Amino acid sequence: MQKDCVERQSSRNQEPIANNQPLTTNNQQLTTNNCFPPSNHEPRTTNHCLMPTILDKILARKREEVAALLAGTSREALRERALAMPAGPGFVAALDAPGGMRLIAEVKKASPSKGVIRADFDPVAIARAYERGGAAALSVLTDRDFFQGDLAYLGAIRGAVALPLLRKDFVIDDAQVHEARAAGASAVLLIAAALKADELGALHATADAVGLDVLVEVHDEADVARVEASGCRLRLVGINNRNLHTFETDLAVTERLGPELARRALLVSESGIFTPADVARVAAAGARAVLVGESLMRQPDPAVAARQLMAGTP
Repeated sequence: MQKDCVERQSSRNQEPIANNQPLTTNNQQLTTNNCFPPSNHEPRTTNHCLMPTILDKILARKREEVAALLAGTSREALRERALAMPAGPGFVAALDAPGGMRLIAEVKKASPSKGVIRADFDPVAIARAYERGGAAALSVLTDRDFFQGDLAYLGAIRGAVALPLLRKDFVIDDAQVHEARAAGASAVLLIAAALKADELGALHATADAVGLDVLVEVHDEADVARVEASGCRLRLVGINNRNLHTFETDLAVTERLGPELARRALLVSESGIFTPADVARVAAAGARAVLVGESLMRQPDPAVAARQLMAGTP
């Protein structure tokens, strides 16, 4: 499938969100609800309600971020900076190497549903610990408002470790893809639930054009259908066990979707993975890699936690 990924830079003029508080936007706490938006991002009514979900709020902020970014620079300038950056290590290649189940360890300070996960957050130190712990690749949160990440973390981590880096953000515009490449990423995330089929295909193609690998993320059958309709040539597909509208997590999502998707591409299981038994469970459904953040970030030594999580895995 042709790839074109777009990522957005989070605004630099936002104040960090207070530690140990659920993340908010416009002074309103993000809450889950039972209203799910369709693929065109317009809220949908369920049980006679009309409420924005967490994903709706994040995507609305991303549109603002992209507009602010493009008000200060041109698309061509972003693309030139992306192409001027030396290529990083291959993300797909690191996961496809011999040796069994691979770990994508996530550098993640906070989330909308859990608030601050790690108060003593040093992204470079955490990345180095993950490398010592045997991670094959790293996922770096760059969303500022909802996850307390930063685009600058990519460059700092790229200079400190030899592992390939995924820009973990809500990519909706090719400007974000070019940002990712210029900042030192080897791959970008494209979330099917956040994009229409034509947007997904175009962003995947943009990523291809600047030498970025793409992790295409799905959560349900509708997302899979959207990926198929996009015409993307899948190499790497992630099943997010977390519903991005409600932030509820269930490993049964990988068990349901995994066997078929694993026949099409290298399969990654994301979210809700805390124990070696969890890793074995998603491996049995066809996953060849796991993306893990919260369970590692809560441990005193992420290197030890990474080794323990992957100990004895297939």
